[in-house]
Amino acid sequence: MTTMNVPGAPNPVRAEPGWPPAVIAGAYQTGVLGVRGLLRRGVRAVCFDSNPRNPGFKSVYGPARLSPNPDADGEAWLGFMLDLASGFEQRPVLIPSSDQFVTAIARYATSLRDAYVLSPGAELQGLLADKQTQYGLAARHGMPMPVTAEVEAAADVETFGRQTTFPCLIKPKHFREWQRLPHDHACFDRKIAIASTAAELLALYRAVEPYTPHVILQEIIQGPDTAKRIYLAAYDASSRRIASAMFTELRCEPVGFGPASVTEPVRDDETDDVCDQFLRAIGYVGICEIEMKRDTVDGRVKLIEANPRLSGSGDAAPYAGVDLCWLHYLDLIGQHVAPTTPSRWDFRHVVVRADGRAVPAYWRAGLLGVGDLLRSYRPPLAFYDLDPRDWRYSARTIMSASGAFLRGVLTGSRQ
Repeated sequence: MTTMNVPGAPNPVRAEPGWPPAVIAGAYQTGVLGVRGLLRRGVRAVCFDSNPRNPGFKSVYGPARLSPNPDADGEAWLGFMLDLASGFEQRPVLIPSSDQFVTAIARYATSLRDAYVLSPGAELQGLLADKQTQYGLAARHGMPMPVTAEVEAAADVETFGRQTTFPCLIKPKHFREWQRLPHDHACFDRKIAIASTAAELLALYRAVEPYTPHVILQEIIQGPDTAKRIYLAAYDASSRRIASAMFTELRCEPVGFGPASVTEPVRDDETDDVCDQFLRAIGYVGICEIEMKRDTVDGRVKLIEANPRLSGSGDAAPYAGVDLCWLHYLDLIGQHVAPTTPSRWDFRHVVVRADGRAVPAYWRAGLLGVGDLLRSYRPPLAFYDLDPRDWRYSARTIMSASGAFLRGVLTGSRQ
């Protein structure tokens, strides 16, 4: 990497003396990578989280600061945030890396703006972090999407079940809502549940109704996992696109519905236009990931979900020459950012822990052959959860992925 800024170059490559520090909201690996990327650019950066088990607390790029849980005690979290900001000599830039903190920042944006350099789009990001308002915005602004319904009673579920095509899915407004279910609940810590019949859908709803009566029902977009596209972009205060990249999914975990475990860069002008037009239409500002999939039923590319923050799949973008976090930081501190697009295409981005579970699952399902597997691991490779410098986390990644792979193989051999 170039170690100094070059006059006349499109964008700075390193922070200048006196540039603001940065705070990454979230200490999951996504947040750790945000800190790592900014530190490499010469920005003083830290992260925080309310979950002390997240990797940022043991990372060489940490340790993360432990915060109150904003879902449980918002005022205590706000007090922590103001105290954290007061420890810097100037207002730090605040960048979210998890939906929990997207929501909290949006809720307390007025109080945070005097202490942090905050995205002008913080409140809109909060709307996108909630599935109910996200799908409402998508519907109003013409974003293609599968048949979707917001329900809050069993009668609504029965009506949807009579009109929809199965299989379909049920999911909470926020992923973390089902993280608070009893640990022995069938939907505990799941993003979605799949129903094959109307009766099964109603049974699933009745199981979660005491905890989350307001849920989302949605038809499933038909097609292979490789039909999924991951759009990554950043927009400035005028909703001008300053960075963009796109990846295709080779595998995900769990099969069919999970986050990508292996991706590679792809050119897809139609999906790019659909996503860009939607974000411009709503006046979006900041970093955003949009997951789309082409439906084999009608040939249209449709919305799966949008993530208004740093994301795991977004870690692939810097390897393509599009450092979203850095470019967003530059914009927030008032630098004019020249639009950046991919300069590198021939690599695969791997989430090792997730792929350790995905490979045997795809193999058992007849969706993965030896040639496909070898191609997906053909160099050059980039890794989300392997970093020689952060050796403790990388060692745990290798152990976790190896154990998951062996369990998957043994499970398959017994079937």
